[in-house]
Amino acid sequence: MTKETVLVTSATGRIGRELVARLSQAGTFTVRACYFSDSKVDLLKALGADEVVKFDLSDATTWDAALDGVSAIYSASLDPMLEGHLAFCKELGNRTAQIKHVVRVSCMGADTNTASYEADTHASREGAAIPLMLQHYWWGEKALIDAGLTVTALRNNFFMNHLLKTDCDTIRDEGWFSNPLGNIRNSFVATRDIAEAAAVVLTEGPVRHGNKFYDITGPVPQSMAEIAADLGRAMGQDIEYRPQSMTQFEADFGATRAEFFEYLTNGFYTRSSPDFYNITGHKPTSYFDYLTTKGASGETGLEELWQGNLWKKGEDAMKEAVSAAAD
Repeated sequence: MTKETVLVTSATGRIGRELVARLSQAGTFTVRACYFSDSKVDLLKALGADEVVKFDLSDATTWDAALDGVSAIYSASLDPMLEGHLAFCKELGNRTAQIKHVVRVSCMGADTNTASYEADTHASREGAAIPLMLQHYWWGEKALIDAGLTVTALRNNFFMNHLLKTDCDTIRDEGWFSNPLGNIRNSFVATRDIAEAAAVVLTEGPVRHGNKFYDITGPVPQSMAEIAADLGRAMGQDIEYRPQSMTQFEADFGATRAEFFEYLTNGFYTRSSPDFYNITGHKPTSYFDYLTTKGASGETGLEELWQGNLWKKGEDAMKEAVSAAAD
């Protein structure tokens, strides 16, 4: 019997690599993995991808080859690529007879269709709006829904691998990190768990998971002192957490990211959801286990910590995306 083909966008990202490895090992699909940089082709083949294809959300000429014969899609995109994703969704809307299922990576709080809230009303701060990044995540889901596609959204808590990437130099060289989160506990999620949930949802298909929206979190909410203790234990040395003001954090990374981190300080992401267990049948990965054990792609979380990062101090990575939203 001919296998259906699944397209894995953002296949060289942390979730994408794990998903390619898991789907390839399972053998249920023909796995077509997308790459942007030619240097990533060998990596995707080593992970077991059956096919690799050049794909760029900002270049529509790459879309036809990527979508040829595809029946399911894993959809993920970096925050600044929202405009390209919205355009790609319109193209998918022309192929609803072909595309049977789209699994979209999203974020807890992007729930305009499953809960009621006003975008101009903040959860805890008078006069402030819901963070723009959360609105972007909903727009990413809505574009697929409006295109007439059968969608499953994985609304994830804040990624474990994103939490300390901006501080990898001070962690490695000086043994400390800083951010404004302090004693507020958040149930940070391992990207390998998101990939596992995506693999199950894609494999079990749209009959079971179509038009469902799952909150994927870690097993327990943790404070920054607890994160520092786990990281220190994994590294075999003392790691110190140094509190940072939100004002300084905004100066480092821009207002859009600071708005999102404010949600991390007001308890919005404290909850530990049962959805991952209900999908996979086991508890999510703890932060320490994420750091010290290998995922399907062969890396530990600690190894991944030292790799590239979108967010850099002194640069507002969301500046252009905010301008596009204003237009």
